[in-house]
Parts: sequence; C-alpha cells; structure tokens
Amino acid sequence: MNKPAALILAAFAIALGAGVFYGLTQSDDPVSPTATTPQAAAPAATSTLATTIPDFKLADRNGEMKGLRDFGDKALIVNFWATWCAPCRREIPLLEKLQAEHGDEGFQVVGIAIDFRDKVLAYADEMQISYPLLIGEQEALDAVAAFGVDMVGLPFTVFTDRQGRVVATHMGELHADQAEVFVAVLRRIDADGLTPEDARREIFAGLAALPPRDAPKG
Repeated sequence: MNKPAALILAAFAIALGAGVFYGLTQSDDPVSPTATTPQAAAPAATSTLATTIPDFKLADRNGEMKGLRDFGDKALIVNFWATWCAPCRREIPLLEKLQAEHGDEGFQVVGIAIDFRDKVLAYADEMQISYPLLIGEQEALDAVAAFGVDMVGLPFTVFTDRQGRVVATHMGELHADQAEVFVAVLRRIDADGLTPEDARREIFAGLAALPPRDAPKG
C-alpha cells in the first residue's frame, strides 16, 4: 500500500461513537475503511468547528487549484465523499437534484473527494456528475481539518450561507426530506435575516420532526 492510501485508511479507521455538530446529529452510519476494505462505519470527532468557510484550495476536475471561497456569494452544500463509499454513491442523484432545483436560488453543491484522482475522474464521468468537484488525498483530509473536524466518516456534508458562514453539518447519508429542511432554513437566512444560531435551532427542530427512518441494511 502506498503512503497516501495508508494515510487515508489511518485517518478513517476509528470506532463508532456519537457525533454532534452545531446541534445536528449524524444520520444513518457514515463509512470508514477497515484495514482491507472500505466498508466499516465511523463518526467524526470535532474540536472547534469553523464559523466561516476555511481558506484552502484543491485541484478541480481540470487540475486547476480552487477553493470554496471562489464560488462567490453562494450558499454552499459541501459534500465530502469517496468512490469506495456506498452511501456517498447513493447520495449523488440527490445532490444532482438539489443543484438542478435550487441552483437558481443561489445554492451551489460542491463535492470534495477524499480519494485517488484517477478513480474520482473515472467515476464522475461514469455517473455524469455535473456539479463542481475538488479532489485530494491528504490535502482533502486537511480540508476536513480546516473545518475543525479531527476525524470524519463519509459522507459528510457542510452547509454554509451566502455570507460564507458555516451554518450546519450533517454526518452520514443525506436524504431528500432532510435536505429540504436544510435548504428551507438556509433560504430564510437571506429572506428573513435569520441568524446562523437561529437557523441551527430551526434545522434541528425540522429534522427532529421528520418520520423515523429505517436503519440501513447490509
């Protein structure tokens, strides 16, 4: 195993536990590789979550270095994922739908792949991913750390407002009803002047009111 792969495996090989981020709990089980196959589950551990979008740059699909701040005054849905992560793959159609339905409102989905570049490019072409991708191995792990997250299971999604403030995070697979709660509340930050703190409380209440979801199988 080469050094970058070993670094990624070591970073994700952590035990199950409770993850809470700005008052939002994880959904289903995030994924982390075992010593041989990337299919175990793990949450994230946090120190102090960033309040604004951190300043880092990763290579995009064309090899150009780009950061989240380069997307301007967009409300970002930043999705950390990997090609070997089953729930990450399941999320892609939903992320495409979110971009198609809410892009004109000022929302922007950005995928950050913690994976090998050749695998990401091949999979993105196969799945016809249309939203922007940033790609890295250790560099992408450093991007997670820049958000104030020490360890993370995948998928992991960060939601920001149009002012570049980190509003909420979501650990585990994102589902359509949950996504609409996030989008609806983020929309109100601009429309109604909702503060990030109030937005987090409303998101928490909205997620708590959703019907119980069956545990993932397999």
